[in-house]
Amino acid sequence: MNTPLVNQTLPSFDDLMELALHHPEAFDQLKHDMCEEMILSASAQMQDRLWAQQSHIDRVISHCKNPNHANMALMRELVLQISKFQLALDGQENTQVKEQKAQIIPLDDWR
Repeated sequence: MNTPLVNQTLPSFDDLMELALHHPEAFDQLKHDMCEEMILSASAQMQDRLWAQQSHIDRVISHCKNPNHANMALMRELVLQISKFQLALDGQENTQVKEQKAQIIPLDDWR
């Protein structure tokens, strides 16, 4: 039987914004600590996979220039993972998803 995941409570959005703006190191440490706590609360058989996933997320974020860039990069990773999962569910042997270049739409034409 799996152990239940830790029930974490986040500080308020305003408190997180304050921390991120004025104490970025403390904000990063909070994120790290909460991720570690959640991973350690998972079953032993899942922990290696979760650590690997967290490492991948950290690597993706490390290449980003700002929080918006990080959100877009992580969304792209999520879409790629969902695409791979869908191919696996559909029973397709080749679960390689080709990366697609984002289409850049000029600001005037976005509507």
